[in-house]
Amino acid sequence: MASISFDSLTVYLVEPSSMQTQLVTHMLDQLGVSQMRHFSGAGEALSEMRAKPPDAVVSAFYLPDMSGTELVAAMRDDAALERVPFILISSETRPQVLDPVRQSGACCIIEKPFTPEQMQRALVSVLENASPPEELELGEDEEPENLKVLLVDDSVMSRNYVRHLLEDMGIKHIFEAENGKDAVTMLADTMFDIVLTDYNMPEMDGRALIEYIRTQSWQTEVPILMLTSENNLGRLAAVEKAGVSAICDKPFDQRTIRHEITRALRR
Repeated sequence: MASISFDSLTVYLVEPSSMQTQLVTHMLDQLGVSQMRHFSGAGEALSEMRAKPPDAVVSAFYLPDMSGTELVAAMRDDAALERVPFILISSETRPQVLDPVRQSGACCIIEKPFTPEQMQRALVSVLENASPPEELELGEDEEPENLKVLLVDDSVMSRNYVRHLLEDMGIKHIFEAENGKDAVTMLADTMFDIVLTDYNMPEMDGRALIEYIRTQSWQTEVPILMLTSENNLGRLAAVEKAGVSAICDKPFDQRTIRHEITRALRR
């Protein structure tokens, strides 16, 4: 593993299992995390977070008082905690169970059994989150603050998370739609520089929206970046065929989405 300093991070570990606690604590210690607090349940952890927000929360999925999904939802509903990086460690693999965590803007989901390298990558994302935000690298005559972005997602938590990332990049004109149908209405009235859309949405999903934009909209050439937790290869292939500019898997960090947006705009 490359030498990276994590000694400045304060990490809260929410884990009811003593064996798993020892494993994660040892791993964090080996990576150089010296400021760590352990909580067996989410309620106590939330109380302490609200008193003193940590740099990151590492949590199990199944907790004695609530699930990891409910914990991150409670964090995202609190203005003081909504941007604290959340790392989930779980043996749970069912997409329908993990999807709400991905939609919340989780920093990383680590599947058991995991390695120190996987934990290190998650902590690197935490450090990047704590670093001063970088603006988009555009052409000489282009400014991020002049861009108009359409953000389409039925998850309020996901939209809030992405909005914060976009604002950190210097983007000020962000329009939000809850589904593809609402996005179509907005596309008829406003010229956008890029569209960011989820896949699974009611009324009109991401694939149908992309097909509409590419075949019926007056903005057929607008770059479209799909932000999704969808892992069905057949569905993703259909999205690519429909004309998506790029696909960004949830969860993602600011560096990833900044890179994808920059690449899509340069095309």
